[in-house]
Amino acid sequence: MTKPKLFISRELFPDVIEKLMQYFEVEVWDRFQAPPYEVLLEKARVVDALVTLLTDRIDCNLLSQAKNLRIVAQLAVGYDNIDVECATRLGIYVTNTPGVLTEATAELTWALILSVARRIVEADHYVRWGEWYRTKTGWHPLMMLGVELKGKTLGIIGLGRIGRRVAEIGKAFGMKIMYYDRSRDEEAEKILGAEYRSLDEVLSESDIVSIHVPLTKETYHMINEEKLKRMKRTALLINTARGAVIDTDALVKALKEGWIAGAGLDVFEEEPLPPNHPLTAFKNVVLLPHIGSATIETRHAMAELVAENLIAFYQGREPPTLVNKEVVRIRPPGFSRQ
Repeated sequence: MTKPKLFISRELFPDVIEKLMQYFEVEVWDRFQAPPYEVLLEKARVVDALVTLLTDRIDCNLLSQAKNLRIVAQLAVGYDNIDVECATRLGIYVTNTPGVLTEATAELTWALILSVARRIVEADHYVRWGEWYRTKTGWHPLMMLGVELKGKTLGIIGLGRIGRRVAEIGKAFGMKIMYYDRSRDEEAEKILGAEYRSLDEVLSESDIVSIHVPLTKETYHMINEEKLKRMKRTALLINTARGAVIDTDALVKALKEGWIAGAGLDVFEEEPLPPNHPLTAFKNVVLLPHIGSATIETRHAMAELVAENLIAFYQGREPPTLVNKEVVRIRPPGFSRQ
């Protein structure tokens, strides 16, 4: 039997590629930059399976021309880059990699919280660029003052796996936890002592606001000018979810006019962020290049889950993290041309 063709849009770990080669004829895009849309379209027209990232636009135009394509295995939790509705209509399976990046993203969220609250990056620059030396003062009572977390209120927007883990760590810091989600999680409330509040209440009462929602039509620019104005002037805003959940222009205005005290951002509406972007001018903002899941352990686990999904589909089984479960009624799993 001829192996189905698989195109992988970025390099993965060699052991995962070797595993996939047992089942597929594998081609890997070996450049650091994402493949252009035209390349993705060209590959999609001839392959049976795709491995994609958030930066790959898998729209209905591409899917409609991919006559042999049966599965798109996304190397990410989010999948707003894929037209899932169109894929389902065409009988194309879509999978993602939830769960395995919870710890890494939650830990990075706390790295941002601590960095902004204690001015870690700013302080590093203060030493590294010679500003501390030029002061001729080794220690001063008012130098580089930050804020303590104990006793402060941590507001979680989106109490999924990652949001809940961030809240658990916040509890260990002695923080009061409140959260907003589409639905209440009474179990989490009991375990964490968390309080369920409206979005406006979380924004207005929290000292740290941390965002953990997927990007959807409902969450696009969820944090806009009106919402930012509700926050405390001493509050910090943290985003390790998706960039477009925050209206960037409104955030720049909020920082410039002092509506909030600072921000820690791992994701942006425009990625990569240009070096001259207005956000880069603020000392009270920590900027990271979308590295929430960037640990060896997590990225390998994500790649392994992609392989699990693809192999399950190859063997005629429902992939373990199938996004569009209704597609099973349209076409059974497997690479049959029927």
